[in-house]
Amino acid sequence: MSSPQSAIKQSVLNQTNDSIRRAQDYLISQLNLEGFWWAELEANVTLTAEYVMLHKILMHSDPQNRLSNGRDREAQIQQMARYLLREQRKHGGWELYYGDGGEISTTIEAYFALKLAGHSPDDPAMQQARKFILERGGLAKARVFTKIHMALFGAFPWEGIPTLPPWFMLLPKWFPFNIYTMASWARSSTVPLLVVIDKRPVTDAGVTADELYVEGSMEKADVSLKNNDRTTAGSFFLAADKLLKFFNRAGMVPFRQKGIQASERWVIERQDTTGDWAGIVPAMLNSILMFHVLGYSAVHPYIKRGLDALDRFCIEEGVIQGSELPQYLRLQPCISPTWDTALGLTALLDSGVPPNDPRVKAAGDWLLTKQIFRYGDWAIFNRKGKPAGWAFEFFNDYYPDVDDTAAVIMALLGTKLDQEPYKLEACRAATEWVMSMQCKNGGWAAFDIDNTLELWNQMPYGDLKAMIDPPTADLTGRVLELLGHWQQRHTEKRYSDDQVRRAIDFLMSLQERDGSWWGRWGVNYIYGTYLALVGLRSISTYVGFDMECDQVKQAAAWLRSVQNSDGGWGETCESYKAPNLRGKGPSTPSQTAWALMGLMAAGDFETDNVRMGIEFLLSKHNPDGSWPEAEFTGTGFPGHFYINYHQYRNQFPLTALGRYAAWLENQI
Repeated sequence: MSSPQSAIKQSVLNQTNDSIRRAQDYLISQLNLEGFWWAELEANVTLTAEYVMLHKILMHSDPQNRLSNGRDREAQIQQMARYLLREQRKHGGWELYYGDGGEISTTIEAYFALKLAGHSPDDPAMQQARKFILERGGLAKARVFTKIHMALFGAFPWEGIPTLPPWFMLLPKWFPFNIYTMASWARSSTVPLLVVIDKRPVTDAGVTADELYVEGSMEKADVSLKNNDRTTAGSFFLAADKLLKFFNRAGMVPFRQKGIQASERWVIERQDTTGDWAGIVPAMLNSILMFHVLGYSAVHPYIKRGLDALDRFCIEEGVIQGSELPQYLRLQPCISPTWDTALGLTALLDSGVPPNDPRVKAAGDWLLTKQIFRYGDWAIFNRKGKPAGWAFEFFNDYYPDVDDTAAVIMALLGTKLDQEPYKLEACRAATEWVMSMQCKNGGWAAFDIDNTLELWNQMPYGDLKAMIDPPTADLTGRVLELLGHWQQRHTEKRYSDDQVRRAIDFLMSLQERDGSWWGRWGVNYIYGTYLALVGLRSISTYVGFDMECDQVKQAAAWLRSVQNSDGGWGETCESYKAPNLRGKGPSTPSQTAWALMGLMAAGDFETDNVRMGIEFLLSKHNPDGSWPEAEFTGTGFPGHFYINYHQYRNQFPLTALGRYAAWLENQI
């Protein structure tokens, strides 16, 4: 005869399993026939606005529209304009992330793109946007990249743009400020801009932005560079910029042509066969701009393939009545099939789908086809590692990353494929690459090793504070989780004791006083804390780490302390700028799942906190097996760029429910 407690657990297990089955069915229904998942990466509207600008620049130089690639570019501009108008909020601005109240640079770019698309400044929507911009200081207060896009149309003076001399490309690798000491995303976006900023092109599209200056015109505005952080380094860089501008006006720029040629060659070498650059839109937009500025034909293969790649990043929505054309068009910042597939596969496996299920095998086989066996930029400072990683996107051979690679290996280790010996060798090679990417301080970064020169973020050009790629707690936790997986699933030790000791020391050194960890690639402290705890749990048995230690208990206590009254967890993107908001925000399915997985990793299964969190996920589950989530819980650049991964809301809750159900089954 079962006890009342067992009966309660059985009831909860039945409810959880019912939710798991619906979530599995939904996730499987999203699986592509080739074996991958691929969901939208929703971000702010700036990249769509910048695509409008690129269209206008290229069309101005190509009145015959030879660059159309079979597409109606003017129609695309109008589709993007309708999307921009749809995304405008009641306050008149456009958001950086869901519910943020609007952001000035995002609003400036959307406004100007609409103006290029033919919208009158007298339209009510444009008047609202202009009021929003002026109340926040006008165009002079925009970020550097917004000013660069305005300068391309003569709407902002090039003298107000930070100087990036072409000879910068020629600085040797041993020199602190060379292109390889900046983050991969900054590098791939900046190298083509060295040419664009040097050439200072202006496209006369018949559109100005004088009405966006508080002073009434560009000529009256103070557009000089400012030391907003008021640091000594910032003052030094401002003085250096003035000196560089003086030499530029005097025509005294050494090695200008050699620098331009080196930039051009670098960009050509790093264009993937499919036309992509670094798998991210800023690098793609800037590279096409560079070729345009250098006089390449609008139908040159470099430009045509680049435009094809950008179009593959676009999402079409709706149909114009009486036409086959889409009503809306938006440009994603990046695409995430490898990441989505690794997380989707993990969710299925952790929720009880057999490792030899045909859908599991299809996803595993697809992932194996995307492994990268060529040297990329990571090898500049990593002379020992041999290529075997995975990238985030379909195509991005020069920039595999540690996060994707670790997630893919863990997913593959849980499968049983027909090519099992090959799978294991592929995973071993990839793990060796990951271990070769460990930084001197014991942690792991995303794309590079020891990419920590903070001075980059003090430069006027680096106002997004995202110029470097330092090791972080979340990535280090992910790698520790991977190492534990090897021993748990295949009894293989794929690390040295010294490597793990240094990694754990690094991770523990980053813990905040309240017990949480900051999260670089997810919002925010909930994400960092979850991955730190999961990583420590995964490796603890094999290296003797005590999961009953005070620091783990403190982390679990912090997660419990920030639980919302509805049983869920949530955290606003604003916590990156205001640490007092850490762990605070409306409950979301993905962040609730992270908190639950962190608590379970800490050994917390039976508290009211976990029970309420599970009940939250069950109560928010849609009949079709999906979960709703409008909030942005992914991070591009902390404080400046955020992402709503449309699969997070479905994959992470399924993983959390699966782990909880497995524990429950062992208790009954």
